[in-house]
Amino acid sequence: MLTRGLPAREVRRRVPRLVLSFAALGAAVALMVRADLGLAPWDVLHQGISERVGVPIGMVGVLVGGLVLVLWIPLRQRPGLGTVLNFVLIGAFVDLTLAVLPEHPSTPVRWVELAVGLFLWGPGVAAYLACDLGPGPRDGIMTAFVDRGMSLRVVRTVMELIVLGVGFALGGTVGLGTVLFALTIGPNVHWFTERYFPRGVAFVPPATPAVAAGD
Repeated sequence: MLTRGLPAREVRRRVPRLVLSFAALGAAVALMVRADLGLAPWDVLHQGISERVGVPIGMVGVLVGGLVLVLWIPLRQRPGLGTVLNFVLIGAFVDLTLAVLPEHPSTPVRWVELAVGLFLWGPGVAAYLACDLGPGPRDGIMTAFVDRGMSLRVVRTVMELIVLGVGFALGGTVGLGTVLFALTIGPNVHWFTERYFPRGVAFVPPATPAVAAGD
């Protein structure tokens, strides 16, 4: 089930790219944290809930991820190996990246970190989704609506703005980086996804024809 019916050889071929994609996303999160110019919208939501209920923000993130997975049921989304590794690896790569990034960077360096962090979300998300081993909890909501004919850039932007609004209402901290993230991640992921899915932004196994031909 977790390998979505792919042959073992094909899974082994895709897993390294999946891990590298999660490394890029972990680095993106760490760079935004170190830049300290605003949390990503989902983290604003986690922070707001944390302050309201007194649960640590990291635990809130896990619980929210689990709740989002429940929303997959009516959308008929299927988890996969990528879903599990998304939970495990991105956080680990965040910690590894933070361990090597200098603390208290200068203001110009912080803006560079923010810009690089924002950019990495596009290729990171597109590359791991192209592995067709299952989306992460939040990306699964996005892919469900895109597969129903909606625009990826619109779906992702609306998702982020809704989450940002709820998080802000609950008391989460919003900065310029937060707003830039919410407004750019949709077009960013859409642009890169079109490069990985040349027949259109639809989340179907891109490598299936090659596998069938004996790749």
